[in-house]
Amino acid sequence: MPRDAIPLLVEDVSLFARSLRSQLPDQTSHQTMLNAVARAAGYRNFQHLKAAHGWSEGEAEPMPDMARVRRAMARFDGEGRFTGWPVKRSLRTLCLWPIWARLDPKAVQTEQEISADIHALCTFRDAAGIRREMVGEGMLTRTLDGSEYRRVNRKPDPTQRALIRAVLP
Repeated sequence: MPRDAIPLLVEDVSLFARSLRSQLPDQTSHQTMLNAVARAAGYRNFQHLKAAHGWSEGEAEPMPDMARVRRAMARFDGEGRFTGWPVKRSLRTLCLWPIWARLDPKAVQTEQEISADIHALCTFRDAAGIRREMVGEGMLTRTLDGSEYRRVNRKPDPTQRALIRAVLP
């Protein structure tokens, strides 16, 4: 029987390891548990996991701006569809990230194909405006004649990631 791959996103591996350790009967150290979790994910140890993700000692990631996330979430319905453009440009740009996250990262799409994908993610029809904004923000690239579009794969900042997690069904 084939096994299904079930993705697991862990925001803080240290908290995850601590919680896992508290559920085990023996007195495994926190560092040992971090190394075990990293090895289970395919890394040599916890240091290798951190290095693979570009994390260095003393580098703390900023916290997401949850007030901005809540304002942007108001522009999405219960199914995660974008319902309308905010007036403020910075909020408009933030609202593009959940749409970006659901576009195929490897696909090369025609204008019609990407418009269809965008329309499926919105309650209003403004794929051209959304495409234009995403190209302008460096989230999509297009050929000079506009015949092909590709999603630009980049790491969203903490606020953008928080919105993506909040909106995605």
